[in-house]
Amino acid sequence: MPAFRQVGEKQLPNPVLCMSWSPKRDLIALANTTGELLLHRLASFQRVWSLPPVDCTGKEISALAWRPDGKILAFSLRDTKQVVLCGVEKAEILHVFPMQNPVTCMHWMEVTEESSALNSFYNSEDESKLFLPKLPTLPKSEEKSDEIMNLLGEVRLNILVLGGDSGFVELYAYGMYKIATLTEVSGTCRSLSLSSDLKSLSVITEVRSADNNPEICYIQLDTGLLSDCLPEVTRMARKFTHISTLLQYLHLSLTCMCEAWEDILMQMDLRLTKFVQEKNTSTQVQDEFLELLLWGQSSPELQALLMNQLTVKGLKKLGQSIESSYSSIQKLVISHLQSGSEALLYHLSEVKGMSLWKQKFEPLGLDSEAIEGAITAVGSFSLKANELLQVIDKSMKNFKAFFRWLYVAMLRMCEEHVPPELNKMTQKDIAFVADFLSEHFSENEELFDRKGKYFNVERVGQYLKDEDDDLVSPPNTKGNQWLKFLQESTHLKESPLLFPSYPQKSLHFVKRMMESVIEECLQKPAEVIGKSVKQSILLPLYTVSESSENTPRLFEFPSLWNDKKAKMHYVLFCMPEISPSKLYLLRKPTDPNRHVPNSVMSIDLSHHLDGADDDDAEAPPNYVYSCLDARFYDDEMLTVVLQGSEEQNKSRVLAQVPLASAMSSKIEFKWEPNMRLDQQSSTIPCQSLVLGNQWRELESMKAQFVAVNGIRKVACVLSANLRHIRVFEMDVEDEDDEGAESQNTSADQDALDSTMSSAGQGREERAEADDEAGGQRGDVLQNTEERLESEEALEFS
Repeated sequence: MPAFRQVGEKQLPNPVLCMSWSPKRDLIALANTTGELLLHRLASFQRVWSLPPVDCTGKEISALAWRPDGKILAFSLRDTKQVVLCGVEKAEILHVFPMQNPVTCMHWMEVTEESSALNSFYNSEDESKLFLPKLPTLPKSEEKSDEIMNLLGEVRLNILVLGGDSGFVELYAYGMYKIATLTEVSGTCRSLSLSSDLKSLSVITEVRSADNNPEICYIQLDTGLLSDCLPEVTRMARKFTHISTLLQYLHLSLTCMCEAWEDILMQMDLRLTKFVQEKNTSTQVQDEFLELLLWGQSSPELQALLMNQLTVKGLKKLGQSIESSYSSIQKLVISHLQSGSEALLYHLSEVKGMSLWKQKFEPLGLDSEAIEGAITAVGSFSLKANELLQVIDKSMKNFKAFFRWLYVAMLRMCEEHVPPELNKMTQKDIAFVADFLSEHFSENEELFDRKGKYFNVERVGQYLKDEDDDLVSPPNTKGNQWLKFLQESTHLKESPLLFPSYPQKSLHFVKRMMESVIEECLQKPAEVIGKSVKQSILLPLYTVSESSENTPRLFEFPSLWNDKKAKMHYVLFCMPEISPSKLYLLRKPTDPNRHVPNSVMSIDLSHHLDGADDDDAEAPPNYVYSCLDARFYDDEMLTVVLQGSEEQNKSRVLAQVPLASAMSSKIEFKWEPNMRLDQQSSTIPCQSLVLGNQWRELESMKAQFVAVNGIRKVACVLSANLRHIRVFEMDVEDEDDEGAESQNTSADQDALDSTMSSAGQGREERAEADDEAGGQRGDVLQNTEERLESEEALEFS
């Protein structure tokens, strides 16, 4: 019976460019040529969700990586030079950050080293919860607050490594905070692997050789500072990730505030401006309203404005809108902006304390002065938020009194009944309305030139404008005893203990200034750590012909693997132009100062593919195979896709290759300096391939690429046209009946997909969705989160 059990097969409408298995669940992420991100489960290759391309992020996905806990998926976009973090539960974009160069590869690893300092930090990491209240969730219009906070993930350090053109390599702690920008790499990065002990980073690059052909090289970088200062790096990175997450939370809170402010609140300003432009008299607008207030009489022009344009009904609606909008903004400032600012101040203050411990944190580039500047910027933002609260409070009182008086005046103009409770106005109420009219209803020619209106009765909206201009109507500080005291005090005037308030600037402006100061504060450790990383090994491997440069290829660029137990880097590759029937393995210790024998070896694929007797019916013939793709299944096994020669009809085989056979050679390879590996390939120790029954012929499929997960024991095979996919469970043998049934299902599926393809892509996707969900797509989409949660519970129970 065939090895490995096929559990799903699908013909996809669009070619697949990237595929990656989840490290924790039986889920695989696919990215296709349209920029769509797909998530499928192992069972029947059923689609869980799809994330269509968005113009603001981009359409050319170039790399995928899962966070080690399987809850976040990172992908890079070549066209917009961005990296996106996507929540797996709801297919939501949680975080986007720009890059200087397009990202060509990424790797997300988790640190496995243990120490007493780390364990104590893991146990005390939640101390902030003892001092800070839990941040409230955002309104339903922005249901991202919980997901944003979940970006933090587990306390154990994990690092997202990104590589791109021109030797561009960056390291992001927890996928959020940049802890290193590396400068020791040349060429275009094709693959990356950071060791779990943080001692070294393996990079595969493509450079131009002397004869101008693309040359594949292996580079090992010494990241000793990260491993030597692991507890300090973890503590610093965790704090900065908290800070990055809180900045995202404040940004979403301010977005909600801008949504709560409505354009209807500008009606009073615009209608008064129109009244000034159309009226024939030279009387000031505030004089017209004061006459109405004192004498109960109005000019025909003012009466027409009130009764025909504003109307009693319109005034009532405007008053309700202002009260509702201001109340929503006020709640967001108190519960979200102020809470987020307090949390930000707390974490920045802890980072400042860390920076003062110079023995531990100075080598990592923590600058106490820069952090002090960030604390001051957050304090200024808190002051501006408090100023907005005062403006809202005053505006609500003013508008309430003004609208109540104006409503009664308009009812009298209509000769309608005035309710007794509204008809009572004391002398104090009249003075209050008069002050409001004199302050807010004076014509402003400069304002008309700037904003196209003469009035700025509504004072809250100016704080929410994302502009560099000064506030149109800054708060009146006359009579403020505290400000007067500060101005007269020579010692307190420039004191670093007091946060500057920027009374002329909007809340948006102060927020942007705060973000830039914090960003600058976070940059220095990345530069210092990046400069400490040095190149320890550079090995040129082989050249690639120009003819194959633009063809889809995942394997000519070597596959990297980090053996955490043995603390080794492995590089798996083949050189089709030198010896197409050989598979090569390069290994290097993660510690650059350590040496191991047998650093290079090869596996010969031109011998018997089995170790069984010749009369064994299950043994494949004595074919000569070449390797199309290979991946590390785990520390002891490789998964390969092999292809027979033309005489053998180019049959494709999926097989498991034990590493022990390749490692058994006792011949030491001596690498000649100043020569590429392909120029001395004849002296590389070689071992014959022995598979036993760990192989399966892939019938009716031009298999080309494979993605595997040894933890979940699954594999996904992709065809050469990048559309045909088969999924296998690798530790279960396929029964003959099941295999026949699977082949019949596959044939039916192929026919169905062909029909859908001819009917057009739109109908194809609908038919595919119906096939996957059994006609119950709506239920599947609604219950996606519940399914994933229940599956996770089963897996870890």
